[in-house]
Amino acid sequence: MAALVILGCGKDNENQTAIARSQGITDDEILVGSSLALGGHAGYLGTQTLHGALAYIQHVNQQGGIHGRRIRVIAYDDGYDPPRCVTNTQRLIIEDKVFSLFCYVGTPTTVKILPLVEEARIPVVGMFTGANALRDPLNRYLINVRASYYQETGAAVKHLVETMKLKRIAVFYQYDAYGFDGLKGTEIALRLYGLVPVATGTYIRGTLDVDEGLRKIMAAGAEAVVMIGTYEPCAKFIRLADQKQFSPVFYNVSFVGADELARLLGRVDQKIIVTQVVPPPEVSGSDQSLWGARDYVTLLKQYYPMDRPNFVSLEGYINAKVLVEGLQRAGPTLNRETFINAIESIQQLDLGFANRLSFSPLDHQGLERVYFTHLQDGKFVWRSH
Repeated sequence: MAALVILGCGKDNENQTAIARSQGITDDEILVGSSLALGGHAGYLGTQTLHGALAYIQHVNQQGGIHGRRIRVIAYDDGYDPPRCVTNTQRLIIEDKVFSLFCYVGTPTTVKILPLVEEARIPVVGMFTGANALRDPLNRYLINVRASYYQETGAAVKHLVETMKLKRIAVFYQYDAYGFDGLKGTEIALRLYGLVPVATGTYIRGTLDVDEGLRKIMAAGAEAVVMIGTYEPCAKFIRLADQKQFSPVFYNVSFVGADELARLLGRVDQKIIVTQVVPPPEVSGSDQSLWGARDYVTLLKQYYPMDRPNFVSLEGYINAKVLVEGLQRAGPTLNRETFINAIESIQQLDLGFANRLSFSPLDHQGLERVYFTHLQDGKFVWRSH
């Protein structure tokens, strides 16, 4: 009887080991995979997200990893193109057999992989998108870290209407799932004040065809423009408006890539606001509540000395901290379900970024805060509202 029990345990251990290996877990490694733009018109966003995440992951690996396992990241370039993202994701799940997907960038790309995620029951941790479709209805396998676009646009509209006393608000957006989500969030926020957009303008993802959208918004006499786009088309829109002496308040959501937007704009004489979902990456030494930002700056300099600290890579860094925290809490006997349970156990965790991180079985978004930054002397500066 004892021999049978021992043989049975041995068989169970073999099965558990086989399952673990099929989910990207070995005795000394945890494999995670990412599909994101590493080149092209959104390449800055993907590259910086990945660099921020890897800065923390490499630090953790140098400390010995998680329960004796090091994290290895496989990253494929999707060029911010949904079909390429789907192909990359299939490869990561089926061929590479990763434990988790990680640091995806963009709404149109990420929403397209949802059927694959559901079929494989694989976690996706830390998406650089605030899309509502990734939050409602709640999906057990989607771990959002950042605040949503609805929260960003809601805070922005409140500021434009209540603080700046503006009512003629237009929307300029990328004509895809990302832009539609931002447009809907803006419309919901405006409706609270009995308002609707005075005009809308669009451009096609991957192009700089902003002229017609600008013409429509100028003709409507907009006092403010909510912009749901990426850095190059939004910068062109603002520069053209400046040339035409059109000077509303320009507001952008965080996905625009504020630091790259500032670089492309140079010193324009316009009021430009970007909401952020992480605090400023460079803080004064006297602000002890943001010790996490100082750690980020130190590690980014160590592993990517050519990169300047920026909002995008800081978000990637925070995503990596969430991944590591979940892996730590899940313990040595790791699988996808115990990992998600571990993430859901995180409550009021201080990561050193002013707002604490919390999840639950009913809430898969860790952070809620929205920060306001304004273009000043060629860079975006934090102001509280």
